[in-house]
Amino acid sequence: MNRRLAALAHAHGVSTWYEDWRHRRVEVAPETVVGVLGLLGVDATSPAAVADALAAARAVDRAALPATVVLTHGTGRALPGPGAVKLEDGGRRAVNGELPADLPLGWHRLTCAGRETTLVVVPRRLPVPPRTWGWMLQLYALTSERSWGMGDLGDLAEFTGWAGATGAGLVLLNPLHAVGPSHPVAASPYSPASRRFVNPLYLRVSDTAAYRAADPATRAVVDALRPDRGDLIDYDEVWAAKRHALELLRPYADPVDLAADPELTTFATWCALAERHGNDWRAWPAELHHPDAPAVAEQRRQLADRVAFHAWLQHLCDEQLDAVTAAARAAGMPVGVVHDLAVGIDPGGADGWQLADVLAQGVRVGAPPDDFNQLGQDWGLAAWRPDRLADTGYAAYRDMLRRTLRHAGGLRVDHVAGLWRLWWVPPGAGAAEGTYVRYDAEAMLGILALEAHRAGAVVVGEDLGTVQPAVTRGLRGRNMLGSTVLWFARDDDGGFVPPARWPRNALATISTHDLPTAPGFLTGEHVRVRDELKLLSTDVAVERARAVAERERLLAMLRAEGLLPDVDDGAGPDDGEVVVAMHAALAASPARLLGVSLYDVLGEVRQPNMPGTVDEYPNWRLPLPATVAEIRADPRVARIVELLTTARPLPARPPGA
Repeated sequence: MNRRLAALAHAHGVSTWYEDWRHRRVEVAPETVVGVLGLLGVDATSPAAVADALAAARAVDRAALPATVVLTHGTGRALPGPGAVKLEDGGRRAVNGELPADLPLGWHRLTCAGRETTLVVVPRRLPVPPRTWGWMLQLYALTSERSWGMGDLGDLAEFTGWAGATGAGLVLLNPLHAVGPSHPVAASPYSPASRRFVNPLYLRVSDTAAYRAADPATRAVVDALRPDRGDLIDYDEVWAAKRHALELLRPYADPVDLAADPELTTFATWCALAERHGNDWRAWPAELHHPDAPAVAEQRRQLADRVAFHAWLQHLCDEQLDAVTAAARAAGMPVGVVHDLAVGIDPGGADGWQLADVLAQGVRVGAPPDDFNQLGQDWGLAAWRPDRLADTGYAAYRDMLRRTLRHAGGLRVDHVAGLWRLWWVPPGAGAAEGTYVRYDAEAMLGILALEAHRAGAVVVGEDLGTVQPAVTRGLRGRNMLGSTVLWFARDDDGGFVPPARWPRNALATISTHDLPTAPGFLTGEHVRVRDELKLLSTDVAVERARAVAERERLLAMLRAEGLLPDVDDGAGPDDGEVVVAMHAALAASPARLLGVSLYDVLGEVRQPNMPGTVDEYPNWRLPLPATVAEIRADPRVARIVELLTTARPLPARPPGA
């Protein structure tokens, strides 16, 4: 790596090397560094350009106020001179050379040294999360007699009420982020069109006021549209049916005030345009590429009915999510529903269109190679530009968090290490040919803490994989939880660590949506399917032997901890008993939150998502093998509920609560 290019990369937060999952140093190719710098608006394509850009970076006055000042409550900060703070509530405070430690939490404006900047005062830490357990739920996979081919918010309200009544303290969901309205409908909840709005596929049509107000003949037509449950979830069929039904019911609904929420109106405009031109705005006519363009205003006028329709769908989502929150509260859940925040967005989607000014255009977010994904990962997602976030006072990040937290008792942040750094893959490069770009973690984490504090929500960070120690320390320091997964809880020799040694400040689970289910791991399904899909970088016989050895290591730990009977009858333990013992390991851990997957308990061997595939595997389309009613009556579920509620009973509710 050229010394000047390395210095320029460092100045802009671009890594020239990284440590892989085996703790080996990996040097980043110079062409990758040049490509990523270009995505940040820095020309490094020639020695002269590098010299000019480096001189410009070194000329920046480090003593000047940054574009956004993030101040932890209870601490002060030196200023380059006297100034004034305009508080969020409209009040004013004069400051003389230093920000005082008693400024209130919130979003303020600081004027100092001839410059006005955003000042965010954030909490030092969140309240300590309760000790409880709950269900991890891929909502689309949950079905009932009333849902239309996939799980919906009505199913969620019913499930949440039952879960709370039987001792669960939380329900952790997959992301419910919005996807594009045109066909084909995106299946992945982690590649959303928008992280600020909700996917209307999750609406229960019959729970709307418009359905109740409709005449019997209209309701009969709507009811006849209901698709049956299939072996795989057909998102296109479900969306076609629900959209038609909701269009039939729209005349029975109250009008929507489009002026009340301009951001929602812009999102609804994108939806209306996407119906006409497709879900990727980059393929639209050039005059429609910016939401403030005159042609967009004209289209909004022409498509006024469709704009109002999509805004109405979001109001319905809010109403039904309110019902879910009420069910959790009525059941006495100490946490309630924990929503999942995806790490990025589809660059051609609504947020890519609305927030283009603060996104790195052309980047694809992913991850370097690791043990489970040996070719690296390219998630095809857009990323924030760290410099543009700071220049705009982190407004887009703040507003995204606020909308997500409106209906949340907690927030799981997928790939939380992305608040520190993200793996950027430049155009034309493979997944393994990227590098890390650094973010202002104090700002990203502090703003998350502020918005979670205001929402009364716990925060769980998914800090798995190749994660720097600073990530775990940063979460712990703010009473945010990390993630502990049984598969990854290993000692230096590869043996499974006893649950008593798992970290306390964590959500502990057996698996994740990207890993084998418990039954799948025990039967070696993860080896069979990865071999079938040609995802293995080693011989399949080696992987099979490794899987057998891994199973034996797991059984050894469970037996040593007294969680699995040590019976030598030659046949080995029943897989169902091993699954119970694995949940007993969760219960024996000190982790504050425990998460139980229905896939594990119900015996599903297929994992919800297979990283490295798109259409080769039925990602995000696998329904649970039981309906809501069947889950409630399943003895396997009852056994796990008894085990977990004995270990983590809900706190007593005060009289009259």
